Amino acid sequence: MGIINKLKRTFNNATKVSRVKMITDRGNGFYAWDGKLYKSDIVRACIRPRVKAIGKLVPKHIRNGPDGMKINPEPYIRFLLEEPNPYMSGQMLQEKVATQLALNSNAFILIIRDENGYPTELYPIPCLTAEAIYDKSGNLYLKFYYRNGKTGTFPYSDIIHLRDDYNDNDIFGDPPGEALTSLMEVVGTIDQGMVKAIKNSGVIRWLLQFQQSLRPEDIEKNVKQFADTYLSIESDTFGVAGVDAKAEATQIEPKDYVPNAAQTDRTTERIYSFFNTNKKIVQSSYNEDEWISYYEARIEPDALQMANEYTRKLFTRRERGFGNKIIFESSSLTFASMKTKLGLAKFVELGIFSANEVREIMNYAPRDGGDEYVRRLDTRPTSE
Repeated sequence: MGIINKLKRTFNNATKVSRVKMITDRGNGFYAWDGKLYKSDIVRACIRPRVKAIGKLVPKHIRNGPDGMKINPEPYIRFLLEEPNPYMSGQMLQEKVATQLALNSNAFILIIRDENGYPTELYPIPCLTAEAIYDKSGNLYLKFYYRNGKTGTFPYSDIIHLRDDYNDNDIFGDPPGEALTSLMEVVGTIDQGMVKAIKNSGVIRWLLQFQQSLRPEDIEKNVKQFADTYLSIESDTFGVAGVDAKAEATQIEPKDYVPNAAQTDRTTERIYSFFNTNKKIVQSSYNEDEWISYYEARIEPDALQMANEYTRKLFTRRERGFGNKIIFESSSLTFASMKTKLGLAKFVELGIFSANEVREIMNYAPRDGGDEYVRRLDTRPTSE
């Protein structure tokens, strides 16, 4: 209760400086563009490769000290990265945060600490709105508004904050909603037009006008007979219809807008470009070079930002001074061919690269003793 009362006293005279509204998925039903990006199949297909790739990143605690390099030297940090909270694994946390980052250009992870200040749990914050506020001493806090109407306020030092399109606001990234509004309206119009066209394919195509009054059951009988005789695929009349003087048959041609494929493709390509992806990445039909290009343009910046934010929020300046840091290695993302890997190994044998330099190129964590240059014994200087 002491901490809660302290926070209440702190925010009595706090000043709100900025706010960011998050894009969330609330409600069910047919998707129509109204701000719910995640309901669009195109948007979800665009961000899924990024989300899955970030989920496959392997976080590790590295310590560069006088005794050399150590990987995961502290068990509590390793457990925190593998199982950040009782409800999800590290992979699920990374995927959830990556989804929020892609949809909102902002993602938040709350750090729970023990009485000694050591981190014990990590929780993603799925908020509707976030506000940045300062207290009298100039300390930054974030106030979150949740779906159930409740709020939560936490020190910025206890929040891992990931951002995209970091431009206008001092604290938050610029959400993509405004930039995508016109494109998503076009997508919504196209989708609804296609649905209506499909529904209208089963509407009335012929109208039989009878010249005399008939009972409802007789009208139904004559209509069914006309359909079975002239509109059935198995009809023997070869598409020729004939009616007697009792009825007049009129064909009805529905006129509905059906979007053409070129227009749809151009709109989809623009959405792909906005999310830094393409059709091959979305459909997993890429080759080695295409994946490497996508990884370096989209995944690697996220991995670097996550490593920096995890490091400076989980460790104090003193701990970072002793060489503690968090990295996100992507060994499970390597799509290099065997030919490429063997080529890099040859550079190590010739003394051109060290083992750790090649491991860095291949997105592996460095190993102890890997900074030393080696050479095969059968490769000697020409003067000997």
